[in-house]
Amino acid sequence: MDSNKFSAQIDRFEVVETGRRRRWTDDEKLKIVLESLQAPRAVSSTARRYGISRSLLLTWRRSFGTRTSDNEQPQPAFMPAMVMPDQPPAPPVALAKPASGRMEIVVGKACRVIVDAGVDMTALSRVLDLLERR
Repeated sequence: MDSNKFSAQIDRFEVVETGRRRRWTDDEKLKIVLESLQAPRAVSSTARRYGISRSLLLTWRRSFGTRTSDNEQPQPAFMPAMVMPDQPPAPPVALAKPASGRMEIVVGKACRVIVDAGVDMTALSRVLDLLERR
């Protein structure tokens, strides 16, 4: 018989496992990282597939030297610079002499347009468009 009547009796004792810390080899990490790089936005789905957190997978990706997203900016670095002397101005280019001559354009049976070689092409195309619509 129990001499202490107020002692609590345990009806059921249960051990709840909180999980142990998994150890991943470098080869396993590399395989998971490479799988997460296969498709855009595959980080979360890959992490779920292996039962790891997204942040852990991103940490592994950084440690293997891969960029985590397109928005991530590369680290600032020094770039070599060269100081070049000012270039002398380019000699003026002689403008081509306007071509002399005339052009005859026949539109249909009853219309003929004669223009100089220096005609404004935009204006000429508008005139020809109007003549073709008639």
